[in-house]
Amino acid sequence: MEPLLLGIDVGTSAVKAALVDRRGNLHAVGQAEYPLHHIRAAWVEQDPDDWWRGTCKAVHEALAKVPHGAERVLGLAVSCQAPTLLALDRSGRPLRPAMIWMDRRAEAEIVRLAEQMGADQIYRVTGNRPDAFYVAARLLWLQNHEPEVLRRTWQFVQVNGYINYRLTGRLTLDPSNAVLLQMRDYHKGEWSEALCAACGVEPSQFPEVVAAHCAQGEVIQQAAEATGLRAGTPVMAGTVDSAAAALEVGVVEPGIAAEMTGTSTVVIMPNDRGLTEPALIAMPHALPGIHLLLGAMVASGGCLRWFRDQFGQPEVQAASEGKADAFDLLTQQAAEVEPGSGGIIFLPYMMGERSPLWHTNARGVFFGLSLATPKAALVRSILEGAAFALRHNMEVALRAGAEVREVRSVGGCSRSDLWNQIKADVLGRPLLLPRTSVGSPFGAAVLAGMGVGVFPDVRKSLLEMVQLDRRFEPNPANHERYLRSYQVFRDIYEHLKGDFDHLANITP
Repeated sequence: MEPLLLGIDVGTSAVKAALVDRRGNLHAVGQAEYPLHHIRAAWVEQDPDDWWRGTCKAVHEALAKVPHGAERVLGLAVSCQAPTLLALDRSGRPLRPAMIWMDRRAEAEIVRLAEQMGADQIYRVTGNRPDAFYVAARLLWLQNHEPEVLRRTWQFVQVNGYINYRLTGRLTLDPSNAVLLQMRDYHKGEWSEALCAACGVEPSQFPEVVAAHCAQGEVIQQAAEATGLRAGTPVMAGTVDSAAAALEVGVVEPGIAAEMTGTSTVVIMPNDRGLTEPALIAMPHALPGIHLLLGAMVASGGCLRWFRDQFGQPEVQAASEGKADAFDLLTQQAAEVEPGSGGIIFLPYMMGERSPLWHTNARGVFFGLSLATPKAALVRSILEGAAFALRHNMEVALRAGAEVREVRSVGGCSRSDLWNQIKADVLGRPLLLPRTSVGSPFGAAVLAGMGVGVFPDVRKSLLEMVQLDRRFEPNPANHERYLRSYQVFRDIYEHLKGDFDHLANITP
């Protein structure tokens, strides 16, 4: 029977495991959800054991769908949400719940670090602006609020590093995740002693940094029993979910970008020059020698989910009766509304915003409402607002020297033809979809294949594996119309920027 590669992605709300053959054909998928814990406003944590239990369940489910699944797996790799602060004691147990990428509790700490080290200097060294998004800020928060945890920490790991540790008993860190700690010199590829010292840690408290496709261990017997995998199965280091998603659609050269939309949106733009831009996120690609500029939004699909949960009861009821998916019913209504949503413009900053605004206090806004506004126009404005924010990120990247000729779309929200067309119209660039898409697990499977020697020339293999069979061309008339609305979208934020901060100061 044909050998298989296992890709696992530990995301924000679920883990997904995919079995792929060496030609890129998808054989099976398993999935398991787990909760987010909103401790306070802007404090977001997860239990690492939920990740592990979800991984075991998802892998079991995928293996059960193919004959002799475990015996056929040549190797595996794990991709993940990032960045995360997870502290382990000397026995490898978490000392506290993980602070995931959504967590913004360390705003005050990053301001002090920027004052102490110089914001420009931090950017020059790390390739990224100082922000509470990165792990350095959360380490300072530990220093100030939970010093005992900091004192007892043996190693700080990322999500894929923790799953790999449970699988193999060994710790590693890949270059993409390492950069997102904001304590590593982006250009030299080594730890910054000054930043580590400022954050109260030693470089030795981070695992060895190894390439994403390098084998870091083998599945141990205890993990084999928990997951259903064969003991001795090779495990590669893995990478960040956005870098893995880029591999799924063959985004490995300048000019071809990917956008991944689920709860959030990330636009992924490769370059071979090590470009950095303080309004965006810079990190190495999972493939050596390639760099990425990322535009990362907090809540795109999350805004649509919020609308469904708050105002989509008829659609949810219809879905429970088996008539259709609630999201499909909402977007069908939105498709009946003309581009521009009848003058309604939506700012999708429901949980603040990452790039390119980096404004925690920003909030969602429906602008232009009247007593004649139908629900369908609100839905369409959410889709358009997310596309406008995507364009904003891409404009910043283009000014920094990135190239984007076409965009390839992955993630759960790429199932919406309406949203895909809106994105193409707003961006003024074709949007392409792969024939089959499971997201980051596919890219993780590719890394597994690289590690076991299945893909000696991975770029050539990706050209053969990635099948793009749907293409959304921008409508010139809609594009011109959207450019006018986009300028209003940008102006609204600029006019309200100070008001967002004032509201945050007076809101308990």
